[in-house]
Amino acid sequence: MWGMTEAPATPSAPESHRLDDSDPPWPQRPWIMAIIGAVAGLIFHQFVDTRYSDHFDRWNSAMAAFVAVSTVVFLLGVELRRWHWAAGFALLWGAVIGLIAFTSSTYNIGGSPFEWPFWSGMLAVLVATPLFQTRRDVAPDARFWKLWQMPYERLHSHAWTDAVIGAAGLAFTGLTFLLVILIGQMFKLVGIDVIERLLQGEWFGWMLAGAAFGGAVGLLRERDKLVSTLQRLVMIVLAVLAPVLAVALVLFLLSLMGTGLQKLWDSGFSTAALMMASAAFAVLLANAVIGNGRDDRSANRLMHGAAGVLVVAVLPLAIIAFYSMHLRVIQYGWTPERLWGAIAAMVALAYGAIGLWAAVKGRWGFDDVLRPLQQKLAIGLMLLALFLALPIMDFGAISTRDQLERLKDGTTKAERFDWAAMAFDFGPDGRKALAQIAKSPDKAKAGFAKWALAAKNRWDLNVGGDKVDAADAAFAAKTIEEKVRVLPDGGTLEPALYASLRDKSWCWTNECIAYRVAADRVAIIQPEGRDVTMLVKDAKTGSWESDYPWNRQEQFKLTDGEMRQARIEMREVSRKQLFVNGKPMGQVFE
Repeated sequence: MWGMTEAPATPSAPESHRLDDSDPPWPQRPWIMAIIGAVAGLIFHQFVDTRYSDHFDRWNSAMAAFVAVSTVVFLLGVELRRWHWAAGFALLWGAVIGLIAFTSSTYNIGGSPFEWPFWSGMLAVLVATPLFQTRRDVAPDARFWKLWQMPYERLHSHAWTDAVIGAAGLAFTGLTFLLVILIGQMFKLVGIDVIERLLQGEWFGWMLAGAAFGGAVGLLRERDKLVSTLQRLVMIVLAVLAPVLAVALVLFLLSLMGTGLQKLWDSGFSTAALMMASAAFAVLLANAVIGNGRDDRSANRLMHGAAGVLVVAVLPLAIIAFYSMHLRVIQYGWTPERLWGAIAAMVALAYGAIGLWAAVKGRWGFDDVLRPLQQKLAIGLMLLALFLALPIMDFGAISTRDQLERLKDGTTKAERFDWAAMAFDFGPDGRKALAQIAKSPDKAKAGFAKWALAAKNRWDLNVGGDKVDAADAAFAAKTIEEKVRVLPDGGTLEPALYASLRDKSWCWTNECIAYRVAADRVAIIQPEGRDVTMLVKDAKTGSWESDYPWNRQEQFKLTDGEMRQARIEMREVSRKQLFVNGKPMGQVFE
């Protein structure tokens, strides 16, 4: 496999719709891709069917990521030529992303694999796929360390074609679902509800999505001459926007020379995020103008000049973003998000530097200088994204050390410390730090730490950077048994009922009342008084669930002291309501 040389091209049929004559027609491709997608969708469902669990299983997350990434990469990148290269490439990246999902699933509470490293790994896959496709097309062997020697025109074309085919495949999948739903409703009108019942099963939905996406990709790959035309149309449309953005960026940067940067900090919007988004659009539109090569770039001098302005404008935008991030870190310290943001800003700075160099060296022919530099930067970005995605560097540990130092030296006060981030964003090191602070002789800090450790999710803490009363934190750190007043006879409730209250995050920051109505029914009164909720015990499982619908009453609000002293009683009341065949209908009217 690794020592093979390029096979002689099979002559294309006269009616071939293939863009590259080295790729003969493959009429069976759409059906093969649809079957692969359908099988992968069915397997994927087996790993993501968590039965509505709040937590992700690390092995299921890893296997689901492996199946999804391997399938999509193979569908997008396979050709009859060196198809086993595509299979090996897809399986390799599926295993890498599966490993990343496995480690991410155990990083924070909740077990979600969708942490920053996961998205960094996905970025690496997106960049690596057109690099692989180009190397597969032109390489005499598998010496992948010579990636920078690949023809830029083919690499750029693969990147845009993958984007167009991927977007079109997703659109076709959506239309397929709409069509199947329509057909299902048509048959339902005549009493046949088989299709509707199938759609209610998640397994069928994933299988249908896989088949539709695979079939669409296979169909478009067999007509990549048409896709190339569509790609050019997309690039032309985007290129028209280049002068608009170029003029806007020039006016914006000139205005900053008069107003200064302070207005950006006072705007209330994330300056770094806005600058990075503007830089990304500038790169996108500039590449739409310069195209795959000198023969492909726009002949319109206005658009070509606008592209030059855009690539130069990336550098000042990146500098502003990096400086904004710097000020944010000085003010609030490091977090994983800010570390990732700083890295993204440095990548933008690198692109801005090569853009400025290309403009200075190449002048009107800046794009000839820029293209090989972009190719090298893309390879570097892929390697960097992959390195950062792997469990080598722990941004949570870095952030934990920095935030603890700020708390220790008094830079950040305990009531303004981001306890929620420490508990739910900084990984194992953040939780360990909270456990140590909970043992601190400083009762205020210990109370906050216990509060954060006891929370089931970050929204229970509701810190948000605002000042929080330490007494509230101390109360929240108490056990659920200490927060519930049991009536009418006092005492305690059964463990399953306390567990239900914990799961629902009730009685979290304020005391509440549990009134026994019957052996299997307990009314819960919360201090905000929007309603009185009835919990009913399931005779089979022993769990306690809300008895919907709630009957909303006149609102009331009680303090914790009033909750402890309030007189709670149950009274029999009469009502007037219509009954039909002995069953109540409508609302109570008296």
